[in-house]
Amino acid sequence: MTTNVTNAADTAPAATVLSATEQEELIRTHMPLVGHLVRDMLTRIPNHIHRDDLTSAGLHALVTAARGWDPDRGIPFHRFASTRIRGAILDELRSLDWATRSVRTKARATDTTRQQLTTTLGRTPTPDELAQALGTTTTDLQQTDTDVQRATVLSLQGFTTSSADDLVTEKTPGPEDMLLRREQIGYLHHAIGSLPERLQYVISEYFLQERPMADIATDLGVTESRISQLRAEALSLLKDGLNTHLNPDLAPVPENPESITARRRATYYASIANSTSLHSRLAMTNAHGHTTFGRGPIDRFPAPAA
Repeated sequence: MTTNVTNAADTAPAATVLSATEQEELIRTHMPLVGHLVRDMLTRIPNHIHRDDLTSAGLHALVTAARGWDPDRGIPFHRFASTRIRGAILDELRSLDWATRSVRTKARATDTTRQQLTTTLGRTPTPDELAQALGTTTTDLQQTDTDVQRATVLSLQGFTTSSADDLVTEKTPGPEDMLLRREQIGYLHHAIGSLPERLQYVISEYFLQERPMADIATDLGVTESRISQLRAEALSLLKDGLNTHLNPDLAPVPENPESITARRRATYYASIANSTSLHSRLAMTNAHGHTTFGRGPIDRFPAPAA
């Protein structure tokens, strides 16, 4: 007796392949879907993520979906493409977070040590003093600091470290959450605007213009190490200034309130308070929490996490 063994793959119907014209029509018709999904994602991630990067990833996924869709399987193209576009957008977000865990760990240790030395010395520690306290070299210290600052601008993003998977939070913030977020963004704007002129210049040139510290040092006629100190001082002021107004429990308590450093910081905190009001803070963003346009280069700073 002869037994006929048939391979299941041989009997399965061949996938329907759309013609180039049909694929092009699908892509053209569903391009607004990419815009919709990107806009939805932008409401749940920090403001420094660029729309163009996500849109490009989404469009590429739409083209791939049109080429791989089989209408005979009964899955609507809209749903088939949406899944792949969302996945591509998330992959793009993950690719933006390239700082390794070890770099983040070093960054936290550096920040903690810098704060402790500032309290002990009554001034910002020099790179040599900070490196010695951490048991490393100034070169390694500067490289770690640069890596983390370039990767996430962590101190201006809520002063915490997070991975790309953590960027996407709740789908849609409620009215109370949105109001709190807008207040935080407004406070950040005023805190930056209240920095001393030189510190504000360093922050703007380094983070906004992405200029090397060596070039900024040339502009100000100081050493590159001094620019590193000024940047650290500015970020420390911003962090403590925001905590003073938004989360007093995390605000530092000076050991000697009469010291020069403590009085300068108190003046800075008061300057933020004097330059801000509920109306001015909310005016920095629209009803969706997006920074309004036309307010100068400070608007390009990412907002603090809610």
